[in-house]
Amino acid sequence: MKRLLSALAVTSCVIAGLPTITSAQSLPGFTLFSGVKSENQLPFRLDFGGQSNSWDRYILRIPANKMKLAAAQFAITYPDYYKGIFDTKDIEIRVGDKKVPVSEVKWDKEGRLLEIFPEEPVPAGSRVELVLSNVRNPAFGGTFYFNCQILSPGDVPLLRYLGTWILSIN
Repeated sequence: MKRLLSALAVTSCVIAGLPTITSAQSLPGFTLFSGVKSENQLPFRLDFGGQSNSWDRYILRIPANKMKLAAAQFAITYPDYYKGIFDTKDIEIRVGDKKVPVSEVKWDKEGRLLEIFPEEPVPAGSRVELVLSNVRNPAFGGTFYFNCQILSPGDVPLLRYLGTWILSIN
């Protein structure tokens, strides 16, 4: 019985000690003490692992239940300590499995605002992905809160908050 227990203990230590290889930072897990209510946290994926000072692709998701209104504009704000670089020529919008043509992307570096305008408004109740390719991650890692707001077509020109992506760059 002692041999069996010691063999089991050694085996579990070996298995637990093996490193795991991940190719991308996936959807956020359970976040404690973020300051953002769980119902306001939006899912995302960093395709190339979220390594500091390297190139990445951010897939920022908006679930269908968050899209209560149609969207004529997506606005992403980020903190002043985020020093990454966006490629405004390589940003796309996906609704379901289809690409939606983008008419314009504006990046206000001083105001820390990225505005994405689809050619046609994205319908309410749609599952949306904002794909930011060729992003240069900041040289220093950290946790960055990217807030998502939309502007509805024909509505009062006020941005409406949808949620926050909590990105971690290593």
